[in-house]
Amino acid sequence: MAKKFSQEHEWIELEDGIATVGITDYAQQSLGDIVYVELPEIGKKLTKDGDAAVVESVKAASDVYAPLDGEIVEVNEELDANPALVNEAPETDGWFFKMSLTDESQLDELMDEAAYKDFVEGL
Repeated sequence: MAKKFSQEHEWIELEDGIATVGITDYAQQSLGDIVYVELPEIGKKLTKDGDAAVVESVKAASDVYAPLDGEIVEVNEELDANPALVNEAPETDGWFFKMSLTDESQLDELMDEAAYKDFVEGL
């Protein structure tokens, strides 16, 4: 599945019913150098638009929101030792967590890449 994007600048990639979630390149550029990432606990249940993680940069601390309802099944432990991975590869190796979805139809509410690009250009 092609990536989907939220208005809160999270990206979502679905594979075999598991969604990988991270922040977009636009988000990491806005934050500046990432110095710490607080990831959710495996097994934590998330609700769409609820707090899921925290990312701290030299500029500010920001919440990362759950783009969909679901449950955390994996976190990117590499971010503990190397939070700068979010700056270096935000939409690939710098992912935050993987979640099983409660309702895949929520994906329809998210933007595709072209719509997200237009959204960011309008900011």
